Amino acid sequence: MIEVYIDGASKGNPGPSGAGIFIKGIKEPVFLSFPLDSMSNHEAEFHALLLALDYCVKNNLAMVSFRTDSKVVEESIDKKYSKNELFIPLLEKSLKLINQLDLFFIKWIPSSANKVADELARKAIK
Repeated sequence: MIEVYIDGASKGNPGPSGAGIFIKGIKEPVFLSFPLDSMSNHEAEFHALLLALDYCVKNNLAMVSFRTDSKVVEESIDKKYSKNELFIPLLEKSLKLINQLDLFFIKWIPSSANKVADELARKAIK
């Protein structure tokens, strides 16, 4: 199973942000950093999810297990619901991408187990 670790980071809340993605379980591990606009940390977490899902779809990684240290993201995906209006469009886009995958899991992990994605997210902050 391909494991996808995601993290979002913000310098300030809101502030300049970044997304980090670490993918393992394929021939060569993938390390991605994406600078994001000014946003909250939770928004950055959702953008990291979206960017990772988009990468998986475009690269035919159809059976994936995502890891995130964001309970907000994990619970929103699990319940297919968010009461926060800022997150609803991000959640809807995520669910559409998830539907293009053959198998998708998402699991919450502690920050200590998500260090690579965290470093990639922080590196992306301008």
